[in-house]
Amino acid sequence: MKKWLYLISVGGLTAIFLTFYLGDRNRAEQKEAVLKEKAKQEQIEKETKRKADEERAKKDADDRKKARDDEEAAKEAEKRRKWDEETKRIQDEINANLARGDKAAKEVAKLEIELDTLHKNGEKLNREAFDIEKRVERAQSARNAAEMEIQRVTEMIAARADKSSMTRMPPPPPVAAAPAR
Repeated sequence: MKKWLYLISVGGLTAIFLTFYLGDRNRAEQKEAVLKEKAKQEQIEKETKRKADEERAKKDADDRKKARDDEEAAKEAEKRRKWDEETKRIQDEINANLARGDKAAKEVAKLEIELDTLHKNGEKLNREAFDIEKRVERAQSARNAAEMEIQRVTEMIAARADKSSMTRMPPPPPVAAAPAR
């Protein structure tokens, strides 16, 4: 009998357990279904809120990106304007310097032509002076030669005249004694 007592007490406790278990199980399933429904609703609300937040964040990001792009475009336009102004200023300076360079080159060419003309005139004058000096030297040389010839001829004539009897002076006449007084 003791055996049956173990079996009955365990069976009775199991029956009591099953009664409470099955009753609570239905309530637990209902609670769980309600909790699942709430969780599902919360999940849907979270998902809706998340989507709305994402849309709002995307819109804000797009607005910020558009503002940043507009600002960068304005900065780029300002940089481009400054670049164009600086390029124009530099090009104007280059053109002015090129014009001055052309003017200076023309002046240099004109001065070189004038210098070349002066050099040619100087060479011509030097050549003329040299030719004149050469003629003067030749004339002096011819004069010296002529003078030497004149001297030679004069000496020759003087030597012949010395040898000639006609050029000798007759002896002086005798001087008569002069009366005394």
